[in-house]
Amino acid sequence: MENKVYVGNLPYSTTEEELQELFSSCGEVERAQLITDRDTGRSKGFAFVTFATKEALDSALERNGEELSGRALRINKAQEKQRRF
Repeated sequence: MENKVYVGNLPYSTTEEELQELFSSCGEVERAQLITDRDTGRSKGFAFVTFATKEALDSALERNGEELSGRALRINKAQEKQRRF
């Protein structure tokens, strides 16, 4: 399983670059993926951030509840999406 976290309750104005910057203090960020609406391209207010190490992941999880632009971030370990057959 990847060292990936779910980041929810993001301000809709947040960019992938800001996410990368926000979590770079936890450790090496391999990927910051902002989830957007397929039709409008606007942010859905959540993202996934993948780290190079488990230590960086653990550091990011400790930031759960931290505020960004007045919104308390929800940070959890990402769950594998269940495949539907």
